[in-house]
Amino acid sequence: MASLRLAGRVAMITGGGAGIGAAASALFCREGAAVAMVDADAQALERTRAAILEAQPEARLLCVAADVSDPARAQAAVAHCLDDWGALDVLVNNAAMRNYLPAAEVSPADWQAIVAVNLAGMSNYCQAALPALRRSGAGAIVNVSSCYAVTGRRGMALYDATKAAQLAFTRTLAFEESAHGVRVNAVCPGSTLTDFHVGRASAAGKSVEQLSTERKDTSLIGRWARPEEIAWPILWLASGEASFITGTTLMVDGGLHIM
Repeated sequence: MASLRLAGRVAMITGGGAGIGAAASALFCREGAAVAMVDADAQALERTRAAILEAQPEARLLCVAADVSDPARAQAAVAHCLDDWGALDVLVNNAAMRNYLPAAEVSPADWQAIVAVNLAGMSNYCQAALPALRRSGAGAIVNVSSCYAVTGRRGMALYDATKAAQLAFTRTLAFEESAHGVRVNAVCPGSTLTDFHVGRASAAGKSVEQLSTERKDTSLIGRWARPEEIAWPILWLASGEASFITGTTLMVDGGLHIM
């Protein structure tokens, strides 16, 4: 039997209640990690926790309901993890918010709200986790950005700008933390068919079947990604298999960035 890739490791995943974060939480548990899931939606956390435990009764899970924009809650979440498990080896910054307004129509308040989650939120959890990640001896941070951090489109200027800034932050933090043994990388997912998108489509009167046909021209593969297809690269970057990789952005977009 192959050894588990995260055996004995402790991971924290923000935005763990649904979508890519939920898929990553389940996968990390299957690969041997104890996982602290953070999400602003306590009900989503509970649904994901129940689903993981149904499939993996032995999974070690901790749920923390918190808005990532609150730095005090970030410190408390990490402290809770350390109290329960005594260590933290991996941080996955996945929590995010969206804004669908064109650039000409956004307000200062719109900017402040999205920066508070997508950028300050990421920084809050990095700052809270870094002391433990440094002690780990093989700490890893994986920041979940977006393919649209590097590829233009209409209508999501704020989201895409913050996602591009996450890549700059990733590179800088990789420089700063290399001396402390902490690797920092990013993944840029393409269009991923999560419950969030299904919910928006349903509200607009679209079926899942209709939704699934809408992204055929946004990747060379010609379809949406499944959340698990993003979780696997996140796992790999967090694992010892990627021990010589830091400061890297991994495009997981079905080839969109070369179209």
